[in-house]
Amino acid sequence: MHPNLENLTTESGDPRHAHIDLLGVAELATLMNEADQSVPLAVHAALDDIVRGITLVSERMERGGRLFYVGTGTPGRIGVLDASEIPPTFSVEGRVVGIMAGGRDAIFNAVEGIEDDAAAGARAVDEAGIGPLDSVVGVAASGRTPFVIAAVRRARELGALGVGFSCNQDTELSAAADHAIEVVVGPEVVSGSTRLKAGTAQKLVLNMFSTISMVRLGRTYGDLMIEVNASNEKLRERAVRMVMRISGAPRDDAQRALEATDYAVPVASLMLLRGLSADAARTQLDAADGRLRTALEHSEETP
Repeated sequence: MHPNLENLTTESGDPRHAHIDLLGVAELATLMNEADQSVPLAVHAALDDIVRGITLVSERMERGGRLFYVGTGTPGRIGVLDASEIPPTFSVEGRVVGIMAGGRDAIFNAVEGIEDDAAAGARAVDEAGIGPLDSVVGVAASGRTPFVIAAVRRARELGALGVGFSCNQDTELSAAADHAIEVVVGPEVVSGSTRLKAGTAQKLVLNMFSTISMVRLGRTYGDLMIEVNASNEKLRERAVRMVMRISGAPRDDAQRALEATDYAVPVASLMLLRGLSADAARTQLDAADGRLRTALEHSEETP
């Protein structure tokens, strides 16, 4: 049985793109750039559904749950990319996880037929130990990928939240989920090549899911990524600048506080602002669930 693709905008063509093989580099670059400008507008049109999805996910994460992305091909790779950047950016391990159909090898090489394997999608959810506090965001440009649909359905059976994110309207994935997000980006410059506009939309939306969830968990202070893992010279310099900005302390004091705390920006900032030792600052942060703003508000009330 052949899959029905005729109603999928991601598989349709645009007359403006019919002769791209005759265009020069500058013309092609201009055409692609113009096409890409429509993607943020498509994301904006779906913003209410995106906000609702992030709210549902972040509420579960605040109670200890995890966020899983499930995808095949480009969506799977984008999910793995987004998840892999959370530990170094926010020092949070295992809370945002990418499940790629076909496993690690499929990140670099196509695994034939895996996207059609519904049983493998359900099995991947079981193997990840997904439970009631967790959220599974299934990502599929077409909205009809059996692996992803089965993963979302299995997650729901286990009590997890199932979110379906596709780039077409009224999709099977949307119907299978607790909550649907449909960012309709229209035809691709290369017809059916959903690593283009659809992939860009997926990156934008997953950025929102992970970043907003981390902000809600208190992993930032204002717009500062205070939980960054200062693992190289550039990031250590960024840590110094953040502590100076938060505390108002001179550079030398910020440097010393960071060295005393193994470059933990929240601890160093609290030390300087409240005149605490490193141990006392850590204790106050722990009592505030690691949230620097909460710790500062509490310490202001402490005699």
